[in-house]
Amino acid sequence: MNITKMDEIIAAVKSKPRKRLSVAFANDSHTIEAVSNAIDLGIIEGILVGDENEVKKICEREKIDFGKFKVIHEPDEMAATRKAVQLINEGEAEFLMKGLVSTDKYMRAILDKEKGLLPPKAVLSHVVVMEIDNYPKLLVVSDVAVLPAPDLSQKIAITNYVISMAHSLGIEQPKVALIAATEQMSAGMQACVDAAIISKMAERGQIKGALVDGPLALDVAIDKESVEIKKLKSVVNGEADCLVFPNIEAANVFYKTASKLLNAKMGAMLVGAKCPAVLSSRGDSASTKTYSIAMAALAAK
Repeated sequence: MNITKMDEIIAAVKSKPRKRLSVAFANDSHTIEAVSNAIDLGIIEGILVGDENEVKKICEREKIDFGKFKVIHEPDEMAATRKAVQLINEGEAEFLMKGLVSTDKYMRAILDKEKGLLPPKAVLSHVVVMEIDNYPKLLVVSDVAVLPAPDLSQKIAITNYVISMAHSLGIEQPKVALIAATEQMSAGMQACVDAAIISKMAERGQIKGALVDGPLALDVAIDKESVEIKKLKSVVNGEADCLVFPNIEAANVFYKTASKLLNAKMGAMLVGAKCPAVLSSRGDSASTKTYSIAMAALAAK
C-alpha cells in the first residue's frame, strides 16, 4: 500500500504486531498524551522512564489512565534517559522517544560509545515525513536537525535513509531530489557537485531502490510546471517523494516554513542508530508526537 497521508501511517502500523516504546524522561503532558493516544490506537506498548509522581500528576490532570503504562521511576533527567536507552540494548523495547529531556542530553545517551545505540562508523541523521495540503503525496525530508553541513559520505547515508523511509511508506521506487540553489551543474557550488556525484552513483546502481536526480532547485523537484517551463529532463520530474537538502539551514527553514506557514502534519525521528528514535521538539503538539511514534513504529524492526 502506497501511503499518502499521515493518518494512513497509523492505519498501516495497526496491522502489525505492537512495538514496545521506551520514553526518556517522560515528564511532560504532550509526550504522555501522545504515548497514551498511540496505546489507545493499538500500535504500541509504552514504557515511561521518569518521575513516577510527576507522571501520575499529569495523568490525573489530563484524565489519562495511569495503569496503561509501565512506569520506571527515575527522577533524574540524564539517568532516566540512560535507562531508556538501556531498555533498548536489553531488548525490553524496540524504539526510543524523547520526553522532557533536552536534545543534547538525549543525543549524548544515544551516542555514548559504551552504552549508546550508534553502531561503529554509522551516521546518525534525522528524517521528517510531512503532509502538505497542496502537495499530492507525503514528502520525506532530511536532514533538518542533526548534521549541520553533511559531507559527501554523510549525504550518501542521508539519501539511503530517505529511500528506506519511503519504502516503509510503500513507495517501491521513490523519486529522490538532491536539492541545491539551481538545477544547473555549477562546479563552484559544493551542493551541486555532491548532488551530481550521488545522482551518478544511483544511475550506476551504487545507490539502489530509487530514482535519484540532482542537483535540483526546489521548484523543479516538486512542481511539474516548472520542469516544463525550464525544459528540464529529470527522472524526478517535479514529483519528488524525498528531498535531501545540502545543509541544515536550508532543510530547517523548509521544515519550519511547512510547519508554521503551511500547517503541515508531520512526524520526525532519528535514523542510523540501532533503532528509530523519536526526536521532536519539547514544544511540539501531542498530534505531531503521535505521528512521530507511528512513523518510528512503522520503521522499527
